[in-house]
Amino acid sequence: MPAEPRLPEIDRGTEVFAVDPLTIRTHFEVDYLHSYKQDTPFFHGLARRKLLGSHCPKCNYRFATPRAHCMYCGGPTQWFELPTEGRVHSWTVCYFAAQEFLKDVPFTLALVEFEGVDTLFLSRLVGVERAQVSIGLKVKARFRRKATWSVRDIYYVRAET
Repeated sequence: MPAEPRLPEIDRGTEVFAVDPLTIRTHFEVDYLHSYKQDTPFFHGLARRKLLGSHCPKCNYRFATPRAHCMYCGGPTQWFELPTEGRVHSWTVCYFAAQEFLKDVPFTLALVEFEGVDTLFLSRLVGVERAQVSIGLKVKARFRRKATWSVRDIYYVRAET
């Protein structure tokens, strides 16, 4: 009689740190090789300390994030430079993140709104105590000195009023 199908047993047991609440250690590591394709100008802009959005000349919709085509009319978009200052539209504190960001938790993410732009831009808010973060807070963009070619190259700080 054939054996009943089963998952293979693991070599090592799970490392438990606490039982209430249950807290365990999980190792996760992956290397990705990917192309930014049509979003490449956005990342080149960050390296030049410029934040680029996408504008649809057909329906005049302005995106704060890269888009090759308008999500409303389907027309091709054009790049435009976003303002360096905006306001906090909404925000949250992250207490858990992907492995790359775990050393930074807790950190604040903000959705930034810009005058004359129809969508929001998600980015880190740095140097502002949680009790001081509020909807409508004026913020300004800052860029890393050395490009990492990722969205981590831009972050926001409180703007002087």
